[in-house]
Amino acid sequence: MFNIRSLFLTILFAFYFYLPLFAQEINLEVTVDLSANTTPLPRIFQPNVDLGGRGFHKDGSWPQNMAAKEVLELWGKDIGFGGLYRIQYNLWEISQLAKSKEAQEKLLSNYEAVIKNISDSKGTVILNVFSTPAGLGKALDKKSTPLNLEAFKVLVKDTMKYLSCEKKYNIWYEVWSGPDSDDFFIGRQQDYLNMYRIFAESAKELGAQFKIKIPVGGPSLSGWFHNLEGNNILTPEKSLIYDLIKFASAHSLPLDFVTWHAFSSDPKAEKEATIYGKNTIGLIRDWLSYFNFKRETPLIVDEWNFDRDVNLLPARRRKSFITASYIPSRIKHMYEAGLDNQVYFSLEDFQNNPEHITRNVGAFYFDSEQSHYKGGAKTIYNVFKMLRRLGPDMFSVKLNDEFAGIIATKSPDEICIMVYNYIDPDIVKSYLAHNISGLNNAERQSLLQVIRTNQLGRFMAHEMEIPSLRAMAKVKAILNKARELADKAGEFENTPRVLKLTLKGVKKGYSYSRFVVDSSCGLGCEFKAVEEKDIPDTDIYQEDLELSPYSVNFIILKKKPDETKDVPKG
Repeated sequence: MFNIRSLFLTILFAFYFYLPLFAQEINLEVTVDLSANTTPLPRIFQPNVDLGGRGFHKDGSWPQNMAAKEVLELWGKDIGFGGLYRIQYNLWEISQLAKSKEAQEKLLSNYEAVIKNISDSKGTVILNVFSTPAGLGKALDKKSTPLNLEAFKVLVKDTMKYLSCEKKYNIWYEVWSGPDSDDFFIGRQQDYLNMYRIFAESAKELGAQFKIKIPVGGPSLSGWFHNLEGNNILTPEKSLIYDLIKFASAHSLPLDFVTWHAFSSDPKAEKEATIYGKNTIGLIRDWLSYFNFKRETPLIVDEWNFDRDVNLLPARRRKSFITASYIPSRIKHMYEAGLDNQVYFSLEDFQNNPEHITRNVGAFYFDSEQSHYKGGAKTIYNVFKMLRRLGPDMFSVKLNDEFAGIIATKSPDEICIMVYNYIDPDIVKSYLAHNISGLNNAERQSLLQVIRTNQLGRFMAHEMEIPSLRAMAKVKAILNKARELADKAGEFENTPRVLKLTLKGVKKGYSYSRFVVDSSCGLGCEFKAVEEKDIPDTDIYQEDLELSPYSVNFIILKKKPDETKDVPKG
């Protein structure tokens, strides 16, 4: 099916926008009242991650799509496993070792050790179960849909019984990943629904038998409005998510969470409007309610990262400070859009694997040519450390700016303030994508004509003005706003800004530590305070922060001990 949104994004991506630069300083102001009421920090702000990486290991007993042991150990030491962690559970890989029971048991043991570690840490595992074992598929292909559904159900149910009922690990079962892509699934939409039914029935039957709840969900699409036949954002009711909700309701099957991928450079991707006048999250919740599921059913973006449709990006390696600044911006907007949770993809890069997939999407890099482990953390990792440090309670504070934002939390002994400055390099493409659904057919055709005739490029370069555009009035208004954003982005992507941060209700003294991620951190840098000082006892304290383009400032205010507490009375 012709995908209008994809055509827009493809054409727009080819344009080079001349964005005027201005060497002026722009000031921002925000106030954090430390005595104000707070709310519990939502789970979406936790440093959640898909534990995938590498795509190959010299040790055949280690899960081939899981990051190296050394990386998992470091993450566990620095951050822990108390959040939401996704594990790719490869049924084909497990079945391939059937002739060597010792090797198969070792592989299963390695999977289980990671699952147990997360569960023991009070974290949650999203176990992404995929890849049909040889002999069970319609084709001799691990991407094939199962043919022998009864045998496949035995396998699925035995897996659930062992991990969830006998071992009692905290696992949510996710059915497949990217079923809308031929690279990951060979089958029809109904084939996926039949496969989901196997998982859902197994969870329901075992739950009744063992008196426990076994969550199951999906469909982990590569885009929320996608289906297996091809679809665009103008017809979201044809998506697999809609069909899955409808199918599960019709067959009285559990649907405990809904997942999809969302790779983008747009931090506001979840706020994208639909033709129904609400964002993605609101629309899916309406579908759930209509088909008698709980409206608050968890909605999770299970794979996301800074992405510009390229497997290898400097912004995810030698300029990884760009992705680092994108992370808190995207999460904050996810929260404001109403999303329940997110899982960053992924823990480690992928390269030199049998599938020839090389992607530098990890928080860690590695050298595949070394006989022993050699790798390290990217600058990205420092932002996860910052997220881990956030307190349990969040202040309601907002920085009204297109690019900069703030997250402020408290715990009994300290205040943590994260300030990010991220500029979307594809802001015109992103803005038009947000507004496509609000145009009627004639207006969409008018916008397409502007693009095809290169009016868009000339307009963005200030080579023509609004009266010269051959477009409908609403299209002109959208293009004018897009140019305003592009001009601002061009100005700020090379110009530091100054934020006047005012803290009210300080009263008792604090020690002040500031950590920074910016262009001085290329591939990686030490997580170390760049500034340390004491804040005197005062009701109002002000600090001027310089926000470099693509940067994150993290301030920790730690209460000083009360020196008079243990002083004996006269």
